[in-house]
Amino acid sequence: MKKIFSLIVLLGMSSMLLAQYTPTEKAENAFENKAYYDAIDLYKKAYVKEKDPQEKARMIFMIGESYAKILDYEQSEVWFGKAIQAKYPDPIVYYRLAVALQNQGKYKEALRRYNNYFQKVNDDKMAKLDMEACEAAQSWVDNPTKFIVTPEVQLNSPQFDFSANYASKDYQTLVFTSSREASEGSKIDNRSGENYQDIYLTTRDEKGKWSEPAGISELINSKFNEGAACFSDDKKTIYFTRCLEEKDRNLGCDIYYSVYVGEGWTEPVLLELKPAGADTVTVGHPSISKDGKTLFFASDMEGGKGGRDIWMITRANENSLWSKPKNLGSEINTAGDELFPFIHPNGTLYFASNGRRGMGGLDIFKAVPTDINKWGQVENMKYPINSGYNDYSIVFEAENDRGYLTSNRPGTKGQSDIFNFMLPPLVYVLQGNIYDKETQAPVTNAFVRVAGTDGSSFQTMSDDNGGFYFAENGAERYINSEVTYSIVVSKGEDYLVAKDQITTVGLGESTTFIKEFFIQPISDEPIEFPEVQYEFAKWGLLENSKDSLDYLYNILIDNPTIIIELQAHTDSRGSDADNLVLSQKRAQSCVDYLISKGIDQKRLVAHGYGETRLKITDAQINNMPTQAEKEAAHQKNRRTEFTVLSFDYVPKEE
Repeated sequence: MKKIFSLIVLLGMSSMLLAQYTPTEKAENAFENKAYYDAIDLYKKAYVKEKDPQEKARMIFMIGESYAKILDYEQSEVWFGKAIQAKYPDPIVYYRLAVALQNQGKYKEALRRYNNYFQKVNDDKMAKLDMEACEAAQSWVDNPTKFIVTPEVQLNSPQFDFSANYASKDYQTLVFTSSREASEGSKIDNRSGENYQDIYLTTRDEKGKWSEPAGISELINSKFNEGAACFSDDKKTIYFTRCLEEKDRNLGCDIYYSVYVGEGWTEPVLLELKPAGADTVTVGHPSISKDGKTLFFASDMEGGKGGRDIWMITRANENSLWSKPKNLGSEINTAGDELFPFIHPNGTLYFASNGRRGMGGLDIFKAVPTDINKWGQVENMKYPINSGYNDYSIVFEAENDRGYLTSNRPGTKGQSDIFNFMLPPLVYVLQGNIYDKETQAPVTNAFVRVAGTDGSSFQTMSDDNGGFYFAENGAERYINSEVTYSIVVSKGEDYLVAKDQITTVGLGESTTFIKEFFIQPISDEPIEFPEVQYEFAKWGLLENSKDSLDYLYNILIDNPTIIIELQAHTDSRGSDADNLVLSQKRAQSCVDYLISKGIDQKRLVAHGYGETRLKITDAQINNMPTQAEKEAAHQKNRRTEFTVLSFDYVPKEE
C-alpha cells in the first residue's frame, strides 16, 4: 500500500472515540474526523451488513474516497472502479477515478476517464484544469528534464522515510524523518498502523557509505510524532515539527527549536505561531533562510487561501523577536495544499502543492523572488523530479544542483522514501584541426591559445595531424558554462594569425565544438582577398568595396606586427603610363581607407603596378572563344592584393 503518512504531521488527522453508533454512522464519523484508515475498515464492515444496493454502491465509493484521502491511489483506483461497476450514480466517480489514475502516472487511461466524466458533466473548471495537467504530464514524461533521480537505498526502510535535510556544514550528515522500528514511542499510531515518527541522523564516510541511522536526541524525539526538520546556517539550531496528542483531543502540530550546546541538544522550545485558542491548528515543515531572518512553514491557520498554505515569519537579527505569521499570498498558495517549503540560498522558494497543474498527487514547484519577501513565477519542476505519485520535501546541497527529495513513486521499499537527485554537469569540449590554406595539408606545431570571458586562458600546440583538443583540465574542465571563448591560431612568421569564437552562454546541452582553421601561409607571393571595386576608370572606392577592405583591416588587427604592401593592378587596355597612375591612386585609396579605420600608416605601403603583372596575358585572352570569357579574364587582371613585407612593426601601447 502506497500510503503517505508523512503528511499526517501536517494534515492533522485525529484520533477519535466511537460511541454506540450503527456501523454506517461509525464509518461516517471516522471519515468526518479524518480518521481515514479507520473509516476504510468501518465502511467495509458496514458494507457487509447493508442490504440496499444503492447504499452499498455509495459505501464502495466512500472507501475509494478514504483511500484517496490517505493518498493510496492504487486502492482508490480499485474501489472507484468497483463503484462504477456497482452503478454508483454520481458522475463524480469518473473524475475521482481519473485523478487516481493520473496520480499513478497512468495518464492515457486517466484521459479516457476524464472524457467519460465530461460526457456526463458539461462544465467543471477544476476537472478541466486537472485534465490539462494530465496532458502536460504526459508531455513531460516524453520530454524529461536533465535531472537524474535515484532512491537513496542505504537510508530507506519498509516504513516511512522522508524530509531529508543537511545537518553539517560539510553536507556529509543528514537528518530525516522515519517511522522505522527504532522509534522512541512504544505504541503504534492507530492512524497509520506504523510506529510514531522520529528524527534520525546519519553520516556518510569517505567511501560514500551512510552510517546506521540513529535517533538524533531523546530530548528532541518523543513518544509522539516528530519530523520535517531544518537547521540554521551554522547547524547549531534545529527547527522541527512535533505533533502532541491528548486523549480525545486533537492538538494539531507545532514547530519547536533546540540549540546544540557542548555535546548535545537543549530542551526544545515551542515557537509560538498559532493564534490564541487555536489548539487544533497545525503548523510544521519549517525552513529557515541562510541569514536566519526568515522562517517558512506550512499551516492551515485562519487567513489562508484554502487547504494548507505556506507562511513566513521574519526578524531583524537572530536576537530579535519573530514577527507575526504572514501568508505568502495567492502567488504561492492555492485552494489546495502547499507544503514542505524550502528556501534555497539563492532566494528561490521550493514547495510541494496539489493545487497547481502537476503530474499527480503532490508536485514540487519553485518560485523566484520578485521583491523583498515576495515570490512569483511559479514553475513545476517537471519529470523526473516529479512523477505521477507524491513528490515533496526537496532540499539542495548549497548552490549545487543536487540534493534530496521524498517520493512514494514506484521503486520505494514500501512507503515514502528518500531519493537523491542531481543535474549532471554540462560537458563541453573544444576540438579542431589546422590546415595550410594553400596546400590543404595539416599544420603541425601551430600555437592555439584560448581566452574566456571568465578570465581563463589556456593553450596547446597542434599535433602531427594538425589537431588540438580541450576537454578535462584535471578535476575541472577547460570549457565551462556561460562563458564566451576567443580562439587564436598562429605559427610564428610562417602564417597569418587566424581567429574564431565559441560561446556556451545560454547553452543547455552538452556540446563538442569542432573548428577547422585554414591559415594563410606567408611567402613572396601576393595574397588575394575579396575583390575591391572602383569607379569606372577612376580610383574612388565603391561602397561595397569597403566590406572587402574591412576583411584586410581584420587581418591587420589580428596580426598587429605586420607591415604590408598593398598592390593594385590594371588590365592591359589603355596606355602603360595611365595604368600605372591609375593603379597607384587605387592602391592609395585603399591605404587611405585603412588609415581612416585606425591602422597606422607606417604599416601600409601603396604600390600601383599598372599592367606590369598580368595574371592572364593578352595572347591567352585573345585565344578565348567568347567575349564574356575575355571580359572575365580582364577582370582577373584588375585586382588588388597584398604582400607581407615584415613583422617589424611595434604596436603602440594603448
